[in-house]
Amino acid sequence: MDPSEQDGNGAPEALPPPPPVPPNVTPIKAVSEPEAKKVLRVPMARRGLGTRGTKVPILTNHFKVNVSNVDGHFFHYSVALSYEDGRPVDGKGVGRKVLDRVHETYDTELAGKEFAYDGEKSLFTVGPLPRNKLEFTVVLEDVTSSRNNGNASPGGHGSPNESDRKRLRRPYQSKTFKVEISFAAKIPMQAIANALRGQESENSQEALRVLDIILRQHAAKQGCLLVRQSFFHNDARNFADVGGGVLGCRGFHSSFRTTQSGLSLNIDVSTTMIIQPGPVADFLISNQNVRDPFSVDWAKAKRTLKNLRVTTSPTNQEYKITGLSEKPCREQMFTLKQKSKDGDGEYQTTEVTVYDYFVNHRNIDLRYSADLPCINVGKPKRPTYFPIELCSLVSLQRYTKALSTFQRASLVEKSRQKPQERMSVLSNALKINNYDAVPMLRSCGVSISSNFTQVEGRVLPAPKLKVGNGEDLFARNGRWNFNNKKFVNACKIERWAVVNFSARCDVRNLVRDLMKVGEMKGISVEAPFDVFEENQQFRRAPPMVRVEKMFEEVQSKLPGPPKFLLCLLPERKNCDIYGPWKRKNLSDFGVVTQCLAPMRVNDQYLTNLLLKINAKLGGLNSVLAGELSPSIPMVSKVPTLILGMDVSHGSPGQSDIPSIAAVVSSRQWPSVSRYRACVRTQSPKVEMIDSLYKRVSDTEDDGIMRELLIDFYVSSGKRKPDQIIIFRDGVSESQFNQVLNIELNQIIEACKFLDENWSPKFVVIVAQKNHHTKFFQPNSPDNVQPGTVIDNKVCHPRNYDFYLCAHAGMIGTTRPTHYHVLLDEVGFSADDLQELVHSLSYVYQRSTTAISVVAPICYAHLAATQLGQWMKFEDASETSSSHNGTGPGGAPAVPPMPKLQENVRNSMFFC
Repeated sequence: MDPSEQDGNGAPEALPPPPPVPPNVTPIKAVSEPEAKKVLRVPMARRGLGTRGTKVPILTNHFKVNVSNVDGHFFHYSVALSYEDGRPVDGKGVGRKVLDRVHETYDTELAGKEFAYDGEKSLFTVGPLPRNKLEFTVVLEDVTSSRNNGNASPGGHGSPNESDRKRLRRPYQSKTFKVEISFAAKIPMQAIANALRGQESENSQEALRVLDIILRQHAAKQGCLLVRQSFFHNDARNFADVGGGVLGCRGFHSSFRTTQSGLSLNIDVSTTMIIQPGPVADFLISNQNVRDPFSVDWAKAKRTLKNLRVTTSPTNQEYKITGLSEKPCREQMFTLKQKSKDGDGEYQTTEVTVYDYFVNHRNIDLRYSADLPCINVGKPKRPTYFPIELCSLVSLQRYTKALSTFQRASLVEKSRQKPQERMSVLSNALKINNYDAVPMLRSCGVSISSNFTQVEGRVLPAPKLKVGNGEDLFARNGRWNFNNKKFVNACKIERWAVVNFSARCDVRNLVRDLMKVGEMKGISVEAPFDVFEENQQFRRAPPMVRVEKMFEEVQSKLPGPPKFLLCLLPERKNCDIYGPWKRKNLSDFGVVTQCLAPMRVNDQYLTNLLLKINAKLGGLNSVLAGELSPSIPMVSKVPTLILGMDVSHGSPGQSDIPSIAAVVSSRQWPSVSRYRACVRTQSPKVEMIDSLYKRVSDTEDDGIMRELLIDFYVSSGKRKPDQIIIFRDGVSESQFNQVLNIELNQIIEACKFLDENWSPKFVVIVAQKNHHTKFFQPNSPDNVQPGTVIDNKVCHPRNYDFYLCAHAGMIGTTRPTHYHVLLDEVGFSADDLQELVHSLSYVYQRSTTAISVVAPICYAHLAATQLGQWMKFEDASETSSSHNGTGPGGAPAVPPMPKLQENVRNSMFFC
């Protein structure tokens, strides 16, 4: 759940009273529906540890935590802040200041207790406060928040139309706050000890949350920006410019975790995006990539600047930007009160321009602001204007829009760290934070070790691969190549053509080289039917038009539909023709297509291109030896369907873009290398896949699963899968129960709908990449070896999980994949399951390396992303709600995903 959704007070609306029961009614016994009998599934417990592989010592970024005071209780109090007239305080960031003041002023009434405050509505103490309800009044002089948490709302202080003398007399507005602290709950610290024994409860999660809040508060007191479980210091050494007025800011993630070996503090390096601090004009110039402030697009600037915080010189007051002035500084008028009263005892007022006021009344020299808009920091009805050059953006303000491709690349490059560098940064973080000095941790008896926890890793041997002519292929260090080797199952490239949207590309040479490299890999490439050059006059047309025109050209010249089209895109890889082109080919015509953005085309590039083309056209590049001579434990003996499931959401700024659910399924059992995909749209930001089973009538199910199950049956010699292994990506621990009870139930329904008497066995495994556990080799600058698996010490005390680094981390520090086995009805041993997961990291047809997460999940991710590109260019009128009515609750209905053509539906089009 998105943290921003949790800000409400969570109180349900009161229900109306039930209707009165008339006299002499015999109650009818309610018949329990079969639904109610369903057992709620919970994640399974660990069945044992793996033993295979070479044992190696590994260090991890978990630091052991000792808790000596387990008999105590945390007391949870809710905090209500209001102004003296009773209005609730809505501005965030003020809360911490107010409570700090309460702590200073009312120490004795609070019995000298330390407390942990989350900055919102919750406060925790060790042991109780003297009373269950306490009320305090505090006065704060200046309520502009010095905390840089991106959401303080300063009071509307002295604007230029208050005279200077007034400004000197009352430098600040003081405000009075009422604070109500009332008892909410009692959390036994014993719950932490219980969690360590694998007995998790609401209480244990709450108790750990309190410990996290103590650390957050500690960081907030040092003036850090807090983002969920991470904190960022205001230190320019941690800033890296990624272009566009945006900086990557390096900080730390820290969270308490229960593990097999006790409680640990997980600390990792973390990055967030902030706005470049300093003069507003400089920021706008970078942000819009223009030469000077006079070239700025001010309509765009107004949107970008809204709600950002600035300090103004020379008084260094802090304000929040509410907008820009309509007119430039030298024309924008406002009403100025005179210093002296007139005969009637009234202050006289005059109209002056902002420019005139600052230059003549305040004697401030303005170099370039005269012809630019002013910045408004006042209320809509009572504007307060400042010339732009007097305004400076405050540091540590989050930038929350999606990054451009260029910014992302720059960020990745600047924020990566080799394992040893990362270790020393983390060791330093522990020293800087000096947790032993945090009074609240002291009173819980919490002490944190400064040593990286050592665990035992095991390096699994790489699975044996097979290529063409029955040759063996041995992966070394998680990689292999096709030098002097042929693809295991090479297709033929025939009835094909080239379309060229690229201005400068020697197509003849490209085709000649492709044929040559293809032959070396066992692929026979016929001469293309034709090369279609884009007509010059359409170069500047919208993407949809360019694609349409190219297709008209192809259709008019070719005798029949091509089997394959090679498409040369303009010089940029992520260009806007890609989505419409793919959609036209796959959805309208059923043609397999491969795009390339020709930059440096050499043999290696062409080999990689052929890996993808071969897989799309139904070939295979390499397979596991265990597929050819069926010997994969549990999977080769019994018909087994492997699924990869993923949901991709629009970027944070786009809340109305539908989410895209993709499920890929294995086909042609006993193969575990061939997959097909089924993709659907669903409501924005919904993580559970809602169309696995979709009953439309008594005989029809329009869900994803039915399509996949039928394909498996047809492609596997009329066999139904007796086992279904599900790999689910991108869900957090709080959603495991939903995967087991909502998604799995839909899948079971879909199976029953096909055949009432068929009940396959299920295995459900969640893969997580965005966690903060990292592994290091002691005394080595290198990343951990590919195939390293860890299932002890830092894993869950009860649940069945393990970490696997299947790939060779080439840059930065390897991020292991955290696999959680939620259900296993097949009865795999720990070793067999880990080996299966490891093997599935070696069947990804697009690359000659082991990948970091099983191939079916990667394919699901690719399919969702690719079809997301199609949807991007939907005509607005098509996606509007009028097109297909409205969804539940009057929300616009989600536009359906265009269907794939029959003849490409079973292909690996996403490869």
